[in-house]
Amino acid sequence: MGLMRLIGKRLLLIPISLFILVSLSFLLLELMPGNPAITIAGDFASDAEIEKIEESLGLNDPLGARYLSYLGSVVRGDLGRSFFSDQPVLGELRERLPATMELVFLSLIVAAIVGLFLGVLGAYYRGRKVDKATRGTVTLFQSIPDFLMALLLIFFLFYLWSVAPAPVGRLGFSGVSVEPITGFLLVDTLVAGDLNAFVLAGQHLLLPVLALGIVYAAYFGKTARSTMATALDSTQVEFARACGLSEWKVVYYAFLQARTPILTYGAILFGALIGGAAIIETIFSWPGAGSWALTAILSLDIPVIQGFILAAGFVTITVFLLLDVLILLLDPRVRL
Repeated sequence: MGLMRLIGKRLLLIPISLFILVSLSFLLLELMPGNPAITIAGDFASDAEIEKIEESLGLNDPLGARYLSYLGSVVRGDLGRSFFSDQPVLGELRERLPATMELVFLSLIVAAIVGLFLGVLGAYYRGRKVDKATRGTVTLFQSIPDFLMALLLIFFLFYLWSVAPAPVGRLGFSGVSVEPITGFLLVDTLVAGDLNAFVLAGQHLLLPVLALGIVYAAYFGKTARSTMATALDSTQVEFARACGLSEWKVVYYAFLQARTPILTYGAILFGALIGGAAIIETIFSWPGAGSWALTAILSLDIPVIQGFILAAGFVTITVFLLLDVLILLLDPRVRL
């Protein structure tokens, strides 16, 4: 019963968090410099033309009235229409968000595998040559920006060695089309039974996933090393060694002790990856929500920016909720 009460409390925080997110995003976008009407009309438009566009978009309405109107629309599930394409923002999100989520999920898996391996290895051999090598690798990964990592991978894996396909979209110039079911291309190709399209989609995921995964592996590596080093020095691990358990078992039990902060940091990185994927999506012509929002920012397409912020915030809040439930299940001490 205590577990269900804690889960209920966290569920109650979701609408409160979303209300704060909607309000802050609306107010911050109002403070942005520039006028969308001028961007739409062009630099040589007359004042009358600009005023007409502002009137049609509702930009001349009082701030309070616009806020209440937007809040009511969000409650009804209406995120508005793009200033430029006149397409519903919610429809664009449904089409583009799965591409971003697929990229983020796979990048996070790569980052976790590489980062945990380096972190655990460094913690176990701390102070020795292996530890210095792993720390140097983590520092190298962290010092390379993700866009530079992407360009390096394109140069070596695509241009120089030809082991990866052209960095253009989710299926490149193959002409292959897949009926969207979930929006996750790997899942849709398997549902359709098209193994050739599945392999092609995996090949095009290789470079962007590696670009994000390698860079973010550094954060996993640093967290894993510090938490595992503390766990390996604990009395529980000393007792396990005194009982004659193998080193693999000792490391396993130490990892179980250190898993909570690692899982928490993983959820934080997930939220960071949703926004951080925008540049990678642009480099690889990836039709995701990140590159779509980046284009909207450059053109002051406010409904699109607001829609992306709300969608990214909702996904992040949901992941944090699932993480809280998982930690409550894995570590009963947290319930106290």
